[in-house]
Amino acid sequence: MTRTSRVAYFPRLATERLDIALCRASAAVARAADAHATEEGLGVGQHLVLQMLQAVGPCSQQTLSEELRIDRSVMVTICDDLERAGYARRERNPRDRRSYAVTITEPGRERLATAQASVPAFLDATFDALTPGERDQLGTLLGKLLGTGA
Repeated sequence: MTRTSRVAYFPRLATERLDIALCRASAAVARAADAHATEEGLGVGQHLVLQMLQAVGPCSQQTLSEELRIDRSVMVTICDDLERAGYARRERNPRDRRSYAVTITEPGRERLATAQASVPAFLDATFDALTPGERDQLGTLLGKLLGTGA
């Protein structure tokens, strides 16, 4: 075998080791998401936090961290950055005075809407190898793996 010939081993490995295949796919999608976020000027974590705040209302950094599966120390930085940009604010949590509730601001809602507008095209490009049905199935399967029952 010459150095220039290719061996198509990864497809076989992917069927034998789903864990490795999922890790590689996850890394590829994460790189694409980070590149897209950089183009949009709103980090992936920032986008997710704003999206959750808009969907469920004010909540603690701990809740954001747990629900979005973002490390707590990273969440502090994300919330600091969002607050500095004027996209979110932290206020004493009326249900627990020991914690702060993070709230999306009107500029945060506007910034999120702008960022959200480009998501469908990004997802179509990133998952173009899958049919719409396969994409739905992938979402369901990933939900099962992550324990959300989606």
